[in-house]
Amino acid sequence: MERILIGVAWPYANGDLHLGHVAGSLLGPDILARFHRMQGNDVLMVSGSDEHGTPITVTAEEEGIDPQDVVDRYHEQHVETLDELGINFDMFTRTSTDHHRERVHEIFRGLDEQGFIETRGMRAPYDPKAKRFLPDRFVEGVCPHCESGDARGDQCDACGKMLDADELEDPRSTVNPEVDIEFRDTTHWFFKLSDFQDRLEDYVEDKDHWRANVRKFTENWLTEGLQDRAVTRDLTWGIPVPDDDPMWDDKRIYVWFEAVCGYLTASMYWAKQEADDPEAWRRFWEEGYDDVDTRSYYFLAKDNIPFHTIIWPSILMGYSDAREAEGKPRLNLPYDVPGNEYLNLSGEQFSKSRGVGIWAQDVLDEFETDAIRYYLAINMPETRDSDWTWEDFLAKVNNELVAAYGNFVHRTLSLVHEHFGQIPDPGDPRPADRQIVDELEATHEDVTKILEQARFKKPLREIMQLARAGNRYIDAQEPWTLADDDRDRAGQVLHHCARLCRGLAILTAPYLPHSAQRLWEALGQQGSVHEADWDDAPAELEPGSTIPEPEPLFDKLDEDEVMDLVATDEDETETEEDDEMTTISFEDFQDVDMRIGEVTSVEDHPDADRLYVVQVDLGTESRQLVAGLKDLVEPSTLEGLSVVVVANLEPATIRGVESQGMLLAAEADEDTVSPLTIVDELDAGAKVR
Repeated sequence: MERILIGVAWPYANGDLHLGHVAGSLLGPDILARFHRMQGNDVLMVSGSDEHGTPITVTAEEEGIDPQDVVDRYHEQHVETLDELGINFDMFTRTSTDHHRERVHEIFRGLDEQGFIETRGMRAPYDPKAKRFLPDRFVEGVCPHCESGDARGDQCDACGKMLDADELEDPRSTVNPEVDIEFRDTTHWFFKLSDFQDRLEDYVEDKDHWRANVRKFTENWLTEGLQDRAVTRDLTWGIPVPDDDPMWDDKRIYVWFEAVCGYLTASMYWAKQEADDPEAWRRFWEEGYDDVDTRSYYFLAKDNIPFHTIIWPSILMGYSDAREAEGKPRLNLPYDVPGNEYLNLSGEQFSKSRGVGIWAQDVLDEFETDAIRYYLAINMPETRDSDWTWEDFLAKVNNELVAAYGNFVHRTLSLVHEHFGQIPDPGDPRPADRQIVDELEATHEDVTKILEQARFKKPLREIMQLARAGNRYIDAQEPWTLADDDRDRAGQVLHHCARLCRGLAILTAPYLPHSAQRLWEALGQQGSVHEADWDDAPAELEPGSTIPEPEPLFDKLDEDEVMDLVATDEDETETEEDDEMTTISFEDFQDVDMRIGEVTSVEDHPDADRLYVVQVDLGTESRQLVAGLKDLVEPSTLEGLSVVVVANLEPATIRGVESQGMLLAAEADEDTVSPLTIVDELDAGAKVR
């Protein structure tokens, strides 16, 4: 048995949950938790509503209500939506509880005792119209590093650089964009993040199992050198500073500090409220508890990576020093931090503040939960941004979930019910039977191996391929014909089909919990599929269970109803782009100048995790291109390759590096991309017609 702690980034309580939240940080941990529970592991999954900070007070002021009313409303909505999505937390709490405040104060004091926090003066952005200091994320401007115009006062999402608000060019308040920001003197507590530079470098060194984007993002921060960060802000809504000096009365502990502490405080709250053992949290947090090491996973979207790979480990290190000084065990550091990219809406990033997105509750009101979970899982932005489009949702649900998986299950159960009434005997397997069992066993092995790496898309694809194999098997064996001519053989075939269905019920349970349970019951299996042994997925099936008249496992989506939603979204989202193929004139095509180029060198982009800077010889000149292939193609594969380049594309600066054209590539799926090359040897500079 293993111990698995799963921390899920806390959704902010100033709006409804949208599908970007679900795909980015909520669905993956639920899949992992269900998988490990079925393996018999000891699992604790925690999160809650993040309820402090200026955005809450702004919402409250706009609505003329108290901030507590805002967070109460949205916390309740979060709980209801998560329940409908089938995302099951052991503890989903909130940062406004007395318990959380008291535990955060303990951590704060422990760091203070160890000398890791101290008071300093600083200059902070101030909005004279709103008459308040602004949190870093309420200040936007031009990044001094990559020149992105949407950088925030704490970080630039475009290049990943950590910032201070006064570094931005043309800073503006997101509360009152028309007002010039002032920078005023103030005093705050600072967390001495720089003290942890060496320890963090040692900690990150062996994290080869981290995703490439997470590791690169973290290494970039460490390479730049860690900077101390203010741990308090001039706010009135949040956790008070544990200091009796009146100067701190109008200051609060900043959310970036106290929200990550919530993983520990929520675990302690679970022990107190749910486990009937106030000390139960220790087995998931204390190093070497009962000689069993806990693997802790933290799920989040990419903009939160450094808070979980740099800041939270530093807080844990410093607080562990304080605990160790008291003779208490140190606390476990994060084992893995699966940071997803973004789920976009037809190319545009989901955003509560800008009102861009599809709200989870709206989709739940229209469609089956498992259909939503399926599309989000098969489309999860694990290695790069992905898109939600209604057309693709319709296609994947109807053509994959319904036509492949659901169809195989319904055919099997219908034929068993019609011809036998119960699961028939397996008899002596023939080669075709052994082959389908081999495929079930191989799929179980592969899916297990990949899920243990906290990767979710590829396993689901393999499970769907197994369902397709089931359809091929049943088509080839034709048990409906055999039922009249060779009843024993028909029974053999349908037994193996039913055995495959049972395996699919177990394998899909982490992904599609509701339909997996319905299939489990339809097969006459007892209890909950979620309590089944994961390793029983390929096991033999006991014959004799009665099979009632089956109902379809999934409903096919109505194209007209889905297209009505598409039209609604297009009306509400002015920036949405048409995903259909469009045509251009021959004259327009002639304007595109494509040339053969030879790649002469490939280097990492200095300020981006997933980009290469590529030098290409076009015969008469050398061009510099910025290519987004780093996660997909090794430099050695590109160097010396003859590629196709759009040579007359207007130059563009991409994260501070000029790109003088475009390298063309073909995409099979988001994990399989190949640069376009040529078969025959042609001189660099040859024109593509």
